[in-house]
This record gives sequence, C-alpha cells and structure tokens, in this order.
Amino acid sequence: MGYRTLLAILDTPKTTQQVTDFAVAIANQFQSHVIGAHAEAVAMVPLVAPMEIPDPATVQALQDMAHQETESVERIFRDIGRREGFSHEWRSFVTSSGFNSAALIDSARSADLVIAAQGEAGMLSETRSELESFLFESGRPVLLIPHILKAPKPIRRVLVAWNGSREAARATFDALPFLMVAEEVEIFTVDASDSSTQTGSMAGAEIAASLARHGIKVTVTASEKTGLAPAIAIENRLSDSSIDLLVMGAYGNKRWWEMLFGGVTRTLLDSMTALTLLSR
Repeated sequence: MGYRTLLAILDTPKTTQQVTDFAVAIANQFQSHVIGAHAEAVAMVPLVAPMEIPDPATVQALQDMAHQETESVERIFRDIGRREGFSHEWRSFVTSSGFNSAALIDSARSADLVIAAQGEAGMLSETRSELESFLFESGRPVLLIPHILKAPKPIRRVLVAWNGSREAARATFDALPFLMVAEEVEIFTVDASDSSTQTGSMAGAEIAASLARHGIKVTVTASEKTGLAPAIAIENRLSDSSIDLLVMGAYGNKRWWEMLFGGVTRTLLDSMTALTLLSR
C-alpha cells in the first residue's frame, strides 16, 4: 500500500522548491508518479475613469507577469525532475479561481495525495476558504507543509487527532501508508465525551485496535479536563512528542458554503509546526 500518484500544488517560485522536494521524498518512498500543477492567475481588468474602459496594455502587462511566474515554477519543477530522476509530469492552468479551478480539481480526484505549502504567513482567510472548497470538491487528502520546514525528513512519529468523527476516520485511513511505515503512531483525544459504546477515557481504543491489525505500533493518549482548548492541547502534544506528521479531519462550519474552517483546524493551520494531513 502506498501513494502512487501525487499532485504537487506549485503556487509560487518561492514555495515550488519546498513542495517539490517533499513530493520527491514521498515519491522515492512509495515509488510514486508526481504531477506538478500550477494555476496561472487571470489578470484583473483595471478600469480607466470616467468611462470605465479596460486598459489593454496594463491587462497584458499583468498577464505577462503571471505567465513569467508560471515559466519560473515550471523550470524549477522540471530541473528537479531531471536531477532526481523520478517519474513526473507538468500541468498548468489559466484560471481566476485558484484552488477551485475545475481542471485542478479533476487532476486531484485522480491522485492518491495532494501536497501543498502552508505559505509564509499562515493560511490567510481567502486561501483557507479556497482550500476548504478544494477539500470538499476533490475528495482527496491534502498534505500541508509548514513554512518552517525547509527540507524533508523521515516521518517517524505520527499524531492522530481523534474525536470519532467522520472526518477524523477519513483522515486516519487516508494516512494509512504513512502510519504503516512510521515507528510510532499516537491516537490523541482531548476531553472526549462518553458515548453509547464507550466511555470518554476509552475513546480512541477501537481505532487503535484497528490500526494495530495492520501491524502499526500504536498507543492511545487522552488529554482530560485540562482546561486547554483542543487546538492548544494538540499543539502542546506536537511539541512535547517531537511529532513529524499530524493527521486530522478538516472540520468546517455546517454551512459549508461559507467556506470557513472550524476553530481547531483554523488555529492549527495558522501555527503549523509539523506536516499535516487533512481530509474531510
């Protein structure tokens, strides 16, 4: 079992090196094919007062700049591909919808795993909204790389943020290839409530048993009645346990068309310290 097709979202020249390096590391581990994908922005149309006539020269200059960025991103990706010798291909799309490009979503639906960068200043609201929509529409897990991680390293310690939800279950099994090669996997619950099938103190035991049947070395840890918000409890655990990969569901507002991440997901995306695999 492994990730045979990776879709690397190559946004800017600054993040392309980072994302491609991580994609190469995963490709070498699982013998994957890597698709490098870039969405070239359609230039906004500036208007000239008083008649609000589009300025063709300015529009063309902006589009030329966007295309130059596309060429730079492609050059970086292809250079790494030739140097590292992994199976790869390049795709670029001209779009005004960013992550939500229909062509990009179609590409994602045929991939095992999507890889993208967090970005220098965390996930800004507009980008985060695009990402949530992308998760809804693509149906594929997304591996986000925090900007503080400049070079890939082996994924030895994994933390699964577990609350028994559909999203958490989806993320856990989407991460199975990583879990199966990790040295340690921890199921982490925060202030779990009693249910009809188990007490809060036993939350995570059943999913741990399921993972153990795959030969995964797994432990269960519960954070109970600490007074900490779930996001803070998870952040502390990431730091205390030197976690390489966080696995969690992407929790959204029930009115999903508002495209807002839930509080826990939003906080963790803004202060990422480890690779984070999100599914919903």
